[in-house]
Amino acid sequence: MIAALFIALGILVLSYIGFWFVQARRNPDTPDPGAPDLERAAVGFTANFFDALGIGSFATTTTYFRMRKLVRDELIPGSLNVGYALPTATQAFIGIAVIEVDPMTLVLMIATAVAGSWFGAGRVAHWPRRTIQIGMGIALLVAAFFFLARLLQWMPSSDEGTLDLTGTRLVLGLAGSFFLGTIMPLGIGYYAPCMILVSALGMNPRAAFPIMMGACAFLMPVASMNFIRNRRYSLKSTVGMAIGGIFGSALALLVVKEMDLNNVRWLVMFVVLYTGVSLLRTAAREKTTAAS
Repeated sequence: MIAALFIALGILVLSYIGFWFVQARRNPDTPDPGAPDLERAAVGFTANFFDALGIGSFATTTTYFRMRKLVRDELIPGSLNVGYALPTATQAFIGIAVIEVDPMTLVLMIATAVAGSWFGAGRVAHWPRRTIQIGMGIALLVAAFFFLARLLQWMPSSDEGTLDLTGTRLVLGLAGSFFLGTIMPLGIGYYAPCMILVSALGMNPRAAFPIMMGACAFLMPVASMNFIRNRRYSLKSTVGMAIGGIFGSALALLVVKEMDLNNVRWLVMFVVLYTGVSLLRTAAREKTTAAS
């Protein structure tokens, strides 16, 4: 089953690379042509190192691009998707290979996330974005508190957790993964909520990494093809981001594999806390912008 997953992802990645190369050659008017520089590669390396730890890469890269004026604002969304599709696929290949998780659980969780994203792209994307940001932000902060309580032994917790989901826990996991997939088109993110979902269902928190990376690895190349076709990305920046991001992702996953499980739990708690606060801050900024 894992071999079939790797083959499917490999075919998707090769198709994506071929499509990108052909479109870039066919459209010389793609914005920002030319060879990537060390700065853009460094951005990709750093952002994807932390992305592979679950912290995310889009917000940090956007902030840096705007500060340095490396990419025009209207090209940033496409550049993030195009540039980070291959690093995310790298995360999936390495994460699935080096971090143990039940193959059936992995494939089903990935499949339901992809199905949820397809469903959400046409329906949930019209829901009030700010309302969902606030709801998810509060939920993640509450989850972070309970995670901290277990880490500090304020409440009982299991030792290491399972590597699979069965029975009712599997049904809940698939339903949760589908829901998280549906809200991805709103920019809510999948990584931190997936970490909490997996941990809440009694799985080893390290098992969240191949699940969340595998889901996003199947989603991002498909989404990126639209940006490439419409030339709504920076060519020079995305090539640099992809090259640096592949190495950053690989290094981070080797770190996660060697980390003590208790340290992984602390990492998950901080990632969830950071994401919850970020969602609430984004919702507050959007309210201020709408009011002005």
